[in-house]
Amino acid sequence: MKALLMHRHRDFDQLPELPGNESALTQDLELDTLLHAMAGDDEFLFAVARQALLSGLRNDVDTILYRQEVLKDCLKNPAVVRKLYHLAVEAIKRKKRHWFGVSRTPGGVLHSAIDLLQMFMELLRKLRDIANAQAGRFESEGFRNLFAMIERELSDDYFASIQNHLTELKFRHGVLLSAELGGGNEGTNYVLREPRGERRNWWQRFLDKGPPAYTFRLQERDEAGARILSDMRDRGINRVVNALAQSADHVVSFFDMLRTELAFYVGCLNLHEQLVSKREPVCFPHPAPAGERRLCFHGLYDACLSLHMDRRVVGNEADADRKSLVIITGANQGGKSSFLRGIGLAQLMMQGGMFVAAESFAAELCAGLFTHYKREEDATMEQGKLDEELARMSEIVERLSPNSMLLCNESFAATNDREGSEIARQIVRALLESRVKIFFVTHLYEFAHDLFDTKTPDALFLRAERRADGARTFRLVEGEPLETSYGEDLYREIFPIETES
Repeated sequence: MKALLMHRHRDFDQLPELPGNESALTQDLELDTLLHAMAGDDEFLFAVARQALLSGLRNDVDTILYRQEVLKDCLKNPAVVRKLYHLAVEAIKRKKRHWFGVSRTPGGVLHSAIDLLQMFMELLRKLRDIANAQAGRFESEGFRNLFAMIERELSDDYFASIQNHLTELKFRHGVLLSAELGGGNEGTNYVLREPRGERRNWWQRFLDKGPPAYTFRLQERDEAGARILSDMRDRGINRVVNALAQSADHVVSFFDMLRTELAFYVGCLNLHEQLVSKREPVCFPHPAPAGERRLCFHGLYDACLSLHMDRRVVGNEADADRKSLVIITGANQGGKSSFLRGIGLAQLMMQGGMFVAAESFAAELCAGLFTHYKREEDATMEQGKLDEELARMSEIVERLSPNSMLLCNESFAATNDREGSEIARQIVRALLESRVKIFFVTHLYEFAHDLFDTKTPDALFLRAERRADGARTFRLVEGEPLETSYGEDLYREIFPIETES
């Protein structure tokens, strides 16, 4: 039995190999804000959401579309999905209370495994009842296959058979064993046998003498004899105990994977509810294979910023199809960093199989997502800010592969415009030749304008909009890079000029 809600043909990897730059991604994209919105105070939901997002960069288009269809079903039937999730959670909680691995004797393991499977039969019946009642409301391949598997595997005949086996394994009439004599007349090759003939009551057994047999009885205080018989019984039932314990483990594994895979979708439901309650738009993106240079969106916004604010966030639109470089310039505090973060979050959410924070979004997959943001100065003074930036960029370049995406925010601003522009220009051109897709927020005018003047064919230039009175609209529009970032607007805002009366 497999849930198969995250992948069509395999379970979700609960311990995936995460990107080596996960710490930088988490910091620069403020991923913890998004993950806490998905998980609340639930550490398990947080861990699964984090794994699904950061490992999603390895997903292909087919996997993304598969998850999207499952998520659409979840959004249409949130109460049913949460009920299924809580049922799986309850199974794991009960398993911990009935954990039979603590016992070391076959008899103890047998008793605990029977109790555990008896409890699981109750939960599996509830699961089947939910599936039978709700299957018609789900359309995705993932849920249809899950419910069909439950209906096929958990029939009334199955439950009756399991119940009969569990009753038999309690050995209320004792155990029937066969054995052979080994060296030194010690017993060997103990095998548990099924009693032959019909079960008879005590009166029938009294009247029927039966075949001749040798019997013996232990004295009440014969502890050594009792231990020997107990050891013989344990050796005889050992194979059955192992099979029963494996069956219990199999059911536990199913509920554990069902809980894990549903946890991702429950996290998506939590995030969706919060964004929709703020009247923010969300959409299912259209993924394209890596290398197609596809990027077109409308109403894209920074979901993390929205989660921090009481009002809606301004969205942006752009058509960057066939573009490998997007240069973002313009007024300070104009929304450039939020836009860059929105791009990164949308890419991660899309490749994880989620909806994205936009009215519409279509993009190619990226082989890896990297961020190069400015950092605070090294408190140990072991290296300057520019040296630190170059060292981080060197580490990123070593990990970059064709069709990766790099987000740069004020990179190489620690030096003068001329030197910073030359460093940025050489790095960007080299990465473009290696087929890396770059988004670059910069105040380096010489760098940005040189790319604009040379009419770089696969570059798009966006500029943070500023009104004539200095007000920011927080929208980005296509436009030539300007020599000023209008820092005086911020100066006047912080230090208003007093007029004489």
